[in-house]
Amino acid sequence: MRRLFPVPVPAPAETPAETAAGTPAGTPLGTSDATPAGISAETPAEDREWTLGELADAYAYPEPPHGPSGAYLRANMVSSLDGAAHHDGRSKPLSSDADMRIFGVLRGLADAVVVGAETVRREGYRPARAREAFAERRAALGQSPAPAIAVVSASLDLDFSRPLFTEPLVPTIVITGATAAEARLEAARAAGAEVVFAGAGPSGRVDAAAIVSALAELGHTRLLTEGGPTLLAEFAAAGVLDELCLAVAPLVTAGDAKRIMNGPVLGEPERFTLASVLEEAGFLFTRYRRIYQ
Repeated sequence: MRRLFPVPVPAPAETPAETAAGTPAGTPLGTSDATPAGISAETPAEDREWTLGELADAYAYPEPPHGPSGAYLRANMVSSLDGAAHHDGRSKPLSSDADMRIFGVLRGLADAVVVGAETVRREGYRPARAREAFAERRAALGQSPAPAIAVVSASLDLDFSRPLFTEPLVPTIVITGATAAEARLEAARAAGAEVVFAGAGPSGRVDAAAIVSALAELGHTRLLTEGGPTLLAEFAAAGVLDELCLAVAPLVTAGDAKRIMNGPVLGEPERFTLASVLEEAGFLFTRYRRIYQ
C-alpha cells in the first residue's frame, strides 16, 4: 500500500550535526504535520503493507468527534471505475484484500455502524466482532468492545432470528419510524434488539437527520455508515454526512447498477475536500471531508 496524498515527505539521512542538535534516536527526519502518527515517511510513496495500527491512525476520527449534527458521520463505500456501487446485487465483487482491511479498521474505530435494511438482507450482515488490534484504543475512548450495528427500517421487514439480532456482542439497534407495526416492534425487542425511533411524521418514514441525533443521544458519536445507496443519499440530502471514504476499484461493470448514492438530486451540491489517498493493486482508497460553509 502506498500513500499518494498527502504527498509523503522523504526523510534525509541522519547526520552528526542533526544528532548533536538533539533529534531522538530512531525519530524519522523530514516528516511533516501531513504524516499520520506512526507512519514512516522515509520513502516517498513507499509500497508496503501497513499495519492495522497505522491504518487506524490514518483514519482516526476527529476528537472530539462532533460535527454540526452532534456526532461525526462517515461513510465507507466502494465503486467501480464506471460508477457501479455493486455487481450482481453485492459489493463484494468490487472489493479486495486491502479494501477489507480498511473496512475492518473503520468498524474498529466506530461506536456504531449504520446500515439500511436492504443492505442487511443482500449482504447477509452479521454482528460486528471485537478485535484485539483495537481493544486498547477502544477502551481508552470509553467505547464498547465492538461497535453496535444499527439497522434502519421503517417497515421492520427483518428476520429477527438471524445472528445479527440473536448473537451480537453489543445489542443490535433497530431504527424505525413512528408508525412501525407493534407486532414487529415486539419481535425486535424479543430478539434482544434496542428499538430507536427517528421520525415522528405520519408517513412512517425514518428521518436521516434524526438517526444521527438519536444515536448521539445514546452516546454513539463516532458513526460509520456502509449504505446502501438509498440511505447514503438520504444522509447527504439531510446535510449530516461529514466524511466519505470511497474505494475506487480498477474494474468496469457496465449494466444498470446503482451509484453509491441513489436518491433525489440535492438542491445545491455539497462540497468536500480531499483528505487522503492510499493505493494498492490499482485500488484507490480516498477520503473526503465535508466543507462547512
